[in-house]
Parts: sequence; C-alpha cells; structure tokens
Amino acid sequence: MTYLHLSFYSAFALSGLGLAFHRTHLISALLCLESMMLSMYVALAMWPIQTQTSSPTLLSIIMLTFSACEAGTGLALLVASTRTHGTDHLHNFNLLQC
Repeated sequence: MTYLHLSFYSAFALSGLGLAFHRTHLISALLCLESMMLSMYVALAMWPIQTQTSSPTLLSIIMLTFSACEAGTGLALLVASTRTHGTDHLHNFNLLQC
C-alpha cells in the first residue's frame, strides 16, 4: 500500500468516525459527509494516474456532481430545520413525526 492510498483510506475513515461520534449538530454531520465525498473524489481523480491509463475517466466528474447536489440538499435541509426548530441540534429532530 502506498502512502497515497493510505492517505485516502485514512481521510475516509476519519470522516466516517467523525460522522459516527460527532452527531451533535447537523452542520458537523454534513461536513463529515462532504469530506467523505471529497476523499472519494480525489481517489477517483488519481485512479487513472495510478493505473497509467491514457484516457481520463468520467467517474470523478460524476462523483463531484453528486457531491455538489448532496451539499446543496444538505444546506437546504439545514436552513429548513433551523427555521422550523430554531436550532440545528440533531437530538431535537424526531424522524417519526411529520
């Protein structure tokens, strides 16, 4: 395993651990999800270089598009929940309530 792979794996794992342990605010959960997507994007962008292929893959651009959509949706949910509940604490949300 090269140092490049180790850094991508550790960035993804640290983001997952941050998502698992720091679930106080919605913005911190969104930041952890965004860092997971960013580490996956960088890994997919570096993949053609590591395999020495001449054609670039479109998969990294698609991943970046989904990441931007996820960030926009997350921020919209953050604004909506802050307006209705007055805070972004995750323990105030009840998923069973409409």
